[in-house]
Amino acid sequence: TETSEIVHKDLDFLPLKTSATIVEANALTMDWHTVAPQANYIMGNPPFVGKSYQTKTQKTEMANIFDGIKGYGNLDYVTCWYKKAADFIQNTHIKCAFVSTNSICQGIAVPPLWNYLFNNGVVINFAYRTFKWQSESTDMAQVHCIIVGFSMIDTPKIIFDGDKIIEAQNINAYLLDAPNIIVEPRNKPLFDVPPMYVGVMPCDNGNFILSEIERAELVKKYPAAEKFIHPYMGSEDFINDKQRFCLWLKDSSPAEIKKISPIYERVKNVRDFRLKSTSDANRKLAATPTLYARSNFIDAPKLLIPMLSSSSRNYIPIGFIDSKIVVSNLASFIPNGDIFLFGILTSRVLMTWLKTVGSRFKTDYRFSASIVYNTFPFCQPTDKQRKKIEQTAQSILDARNLYPDSSLADLYDERTMPPELRRAHQLNDRAVMDAYGFDHSMTESEIVAELMKLYKKLTNI
Repeated sequence: TETSEIVHKDLDFLPLKTSATIVEANALTMDWHTVAPQANYIMGNPPFVGKSYQTKTQKTEMANIFDGIKGYGNLDYVTCWYKKAADFIQNTHIKCAFVSTNSICQGIAVPPLWNYLFNNGVVINFAYRTFKWQSESTDMAQVHCIIVGFSMIDTPKIIFDGDKIIEAQNINAYLLDAPNIIVEPRNKPLFDVPPMYVGVMPCDNGNFILSEIERAELVKKYPAAEKFIHPYMGSEDFINDKQRFCLWLKDSSPAEIKKISPIYERVKNVRDFRLKSTSDANRKLAATPTLYARSNFIDAPKLLIPMLSSSSRNYIPIGFIDSKIVVSNLASFIPNGDIFLFGILTSRVLMTWLKTVGSRFKTDYRFSASIVYNTFPFCQPTDKQRKKIEQTAQSILDARNLYPDSSLADLYDERTMPPELRRAHQLNDRAVMDAYGFDHSMTESEIVAELMKLYKKLTNI
């Protein structure tokens, strides 16, 4: 009955009776032509399985489906149905639609999948942007889904975004009304800006990390230990104003370590943990148990960028940290980042880029160097425009300082954001928009469209 109401037609063939033809088989290994030689529509809800959770069999199936396509290892299992459907519908009028995880239209998953589909004539006809879906199974967590309808036919295009219905000229891989430009990961920034690094990777089972209490107890009993202790900070620490510390033993002598028995014990624990690892790379690290698996510590003032931030915030709460702070692998940093760079990275313009090309964890923003920072088309301001951005960026920091008892989580909660801070961000947004030559009334979609044009020009794609 509900289906009849939706399509405005009596469906006498439901429920399925004699007309039903059901084939039970593995859709990825069977020949679709033998099952549906005269298909008009292909639709379904294929399984979502991220790359880290795929079984050996599923990985083999993906390897067979995406044979010869670079980067398919970053894709979700559900994309196999897109690839197989795209091959099946060549030179036909068959229309397809799949419920999928939203990850297939985000970040590093976009190039391997959508370059292939678009290069083979696929057109996105309609799309439902991200929505939460709870399985009927009570033990199933919510998943963040999209629906993508595609074919080889250039039909009128519609984007569904919550309650909004958008008539689009084109629907691209990011489910935007914009040209089919795909942002490829980069190892270096497009512009002459300082490089961004991911923080250290301990691979220590927690033995290098100290709480405030553990630090105080260690230093009280062994004052010489203080030289080996640094403040330690990840995204959650930075945003929620939490204090942790870590042992930093690079360039320390064996004699110094053995004189402080708790540190020596922690080093032994690190070695044992690495030796027991199932990873060959981690077992090799057991030979250097005083060192981190990745030692990206730079003794310089840093601009810290949280790797994850709630999508309920209008801005990523980035900021400056002391030179002695060791940044964890759950955050990124820019050594010697200046106030101008801070102003750009905390602007609405950057946020639109992040929302468009960045990956998500559930709905949280994931800020990465390769796909967001290194691909971002920075503006080329005049001296006057640059000075203005520096002034408005400093005003953001000044507004934060008016509330020393508040964490960044407090300050950037849309329900409690102080008016001084909101105003400072609005003025900074305008200054950055001016540097790009953007009108202040432009929508996010219009901003993204202009940034995509700049990206295309800069990368000559």
